Amino acid sequence: MGMVGVVPKQQETHHPRTPVPDRTPKPGTPWPYTTAVWYVRVVAFINLLSAAWVSLGQDLRRHNTEDYFTPYLLTAGFASGAFTLFLAITLRRRKRAAWILNLVLSGLFLLLLAGSMLFPEIRRHPQNWASLLITAGFVAALAAGRGEFYAKGDRANPKLAAAVAGVGLPLCSLAAALLVTVTNEAPDAARSTFAERWCNGTMRLVSLADDAPVPHISTPAWVHIALNVLSTVLLLAVLYAAFRSRRATDPPTPDDEARLRELLARHGDRDSLGYFALRRDKSVMLSPSGKAAVAYRVVGGVSLASGDPLGDPEAWPGAIEPWLAEAREHGWLPAVMGASEEGGTCYARHGLDALELGDEAIVETGDFTLQGRAMRTVRQAYNRVVRAGYTVRIRRHEEIGAAELALLTRRADDWRDGSTERGFSMALGRLGHPGDGRCVMLECRDGEGELRALLSFVPWGEKGLSLDLMRRDRDSENGLMEFMVIELLRRADEVGITQVSLNFAMFRSVFERGSRLGAGPVLRLWRSLLGFFSRWWQIESLYRANAKYRPVWEPRFLLFERSADLLRIGLAAARAEGFLEAPRAPRLLRRRTKSPGA
Repeated sequence: MGMVGVVPKQQETHHPRTPVPDRTPKPGTPWPYTTAVWYVRVVAFINLLSAAWVSLGQDLRRHNTEDYFTPYLLTAGFASGAFTLFLAITLRRRKRAAWILNLVLSGLFLLLLAGSMLFPEIRRHPQNWASLLITAGFVAALAAGRGEFYAKGDRANPKLAAAVAGVGLPLCSLAAALLVTVTNEAPDAARSTFAERWCNGTMRLVSLADDAPVPHISTPAWVHIALNVLSTVLLLAVLYAAFRSRRATDPPTPDDEARLRELLARHGDRDSLGYFALRRDKSVMLSPSGKAAVAYRVVGGVSLASGDPLGDPEAWPGAIEPWLAEAREHGWLPAVMGASEEGGTCYARHGLDALELGDEAIVETGDFTLQGRAMRTVRQAYNRVVRAGYTVRIRRHEEIGAAELALLTRRADDWRDGSTERGFSMALGRLGHPGDGRCVMLECRDGEGELRALLSFVPWGEKGLSLDLMRRDRDSENGLMEFMVIELLRRADEVGITQVSLNFAMFRSVFERGSRLGAGPVLRLWRSLLGFFSRWWQIESLYRANAKYRPVWEPRFLLFERSADLLRIGLAAARAEGFLEAPRAPRLLRRRTKSPGA
C-alpha cells in the first residue's frame, strides 16, 4: 500500500481485446428509455401494493377479467409484483434481454387488445381504450429506445434459467402439495386425492384467487399467501439466472502478466498498490498503446478496479475509456477502490464521482525513530519483546530456498484466521510464487528458535515496500507485528528501501477530527457509530495501530458513477475483500471452471 514515481517510454503494442464502443448515455437521458423504465416501475409498485392491500387487489383482478383489460403487466400478486420489479431493474441497467422480453410480451398483448377492440362489448368500456393507449405508448417507447438497451448478459444464462426452473418448479409444487395436505380444513378432506392437492397447490403458486379450483379442499388464507410468496422466490431465481450479467472476463494470460510486470518495472514507484494488479483473479484492460493498464475484477455485476491505473499517467485515459465501455457493454457498474488523488482525478475526468475512503499509512524509513516522549509506549513494547528473546530475519523471497519457502507458506496457512483468503485491493492473494522473488519476508522466532510470526511485503518500485500479509501464532507474545515492523524500519538498508506502506485506515480523518476539542455533533456521532462497528471490524484499531509509527497519511478514494449504486458497490467490495460470501448455487447447477490463481 503506498504511491509516487517516474516515467520512461515504451514500444507501441496492442492489446488483443478489441475496444468496446462507448455507448454511455450522455447528459439528458432520452425520453424512450426514461418512459419505459418508469412505466414498469409504477406497475411494479401497484402490483406489490395490490398484493398487500386486499381490497385493491380484488378490484384490480376484477378489472382484468371478462370484458375488461388492464394495461400491460398490471395485475395483482407478489409474483407479478416481483416480476415487474425485476424487469424495471434490468431495464434500468439497459439489459438487451429485458428489452427483447418486454417488447415481445407487450407487443403480443397490444395485438390481442387491439383485436379485441373489434368487438362492441369490449369497445364500449373506456378502461379498455385507456389500456390500449397506455400499452401502445409503452411499446412505442421501447421501439424508439432500441439503442438505449445494449447491455449483454452471459451466454450461459438461458441454460441456467432452464435448469433452475426445471429443478425449482417440481420442488415448489411438491412443497405446495404437502402444505395443502397438512392445512386442508374441508369437512370431506379425506376424499381428496394427492393429485387434487398437488393441482390445488400448484394453482396457488400462481394465483391469489379466492375460489378453490378443486373440491374437497379448503385451506386458510395464509396458505395462499405463503404459496404465492414461494412462487415469487422461484420466479426471482429464474429471472436472476436469465438476466444476470456476465460474471467475469478472461483471466490474465502470461502475456498480460509480462506486460504488467514491464509497466511496474518502468512506473511501479508511482502507486504502492501497483504490484497487487498481479493478482490472478483480476482481469486486465490495456490501453491501445500498451503504455497503461487497468486491473479489475467483476463481482456481483460490479466491475471493481483497484488503485491507480498502471503505467504512464498520460496514457491512463487510453486504458480507462475501454474499461468503462466494457463495463457498460455488459451492464456492470464501474467502480474503483483505493485510488490515490492523482488516479482519482483522472477517473473523475471520465465521469466518476469520488468519496474519500480513508488514508494509507506511509513511513519514510530515514525519518523513523523510537526516540522522544511521543514514542515512549512503542519503545517500551519493542524493548519488552526484545527482552523476551525474539529475533527477526529479513530476506527477499528469491533468497529463500524452495523447500524452506514452502514450509513458511504452510505455516502461514496454518495461522490464517478462517478458511477465506481475505484481500483484493491491498493483498496479493498468494505466497511463495516463483515470480514474486522481489517480495520481502520477515520471520520472527522466539528465544528457542521457534517460528512465531511472518510478514510479507510486495515491491513498491525500487525503493519501497507495501505490506501484503501478516500472520502469527496465536500463542505467541503480544506485540510481535509491531516489533517486526519496527525491525524492518530500523534495518531498511538490508533490503535497500526508503519507504514502507502499511495498512489502510478507513475513515481515519473521522477518528482524528472527532476526538478533537470543538468537534461538531455530527462528527462526534459519526465517530461513535464507527467505534461501535469497530467491535466487529477493525476500523478504529487499524488507525491506532498505524498511527503509532508517526506515518505520512495519504488519502485513498472510492470512485463510482451514481450515489444510488453505493450499497451495491459496497457489497461487491466486501465480497471481493473476503468479508462477505455470496450464496452459491447447488453443485450440480454450477459450471466447472479452473481457478486462474492456482
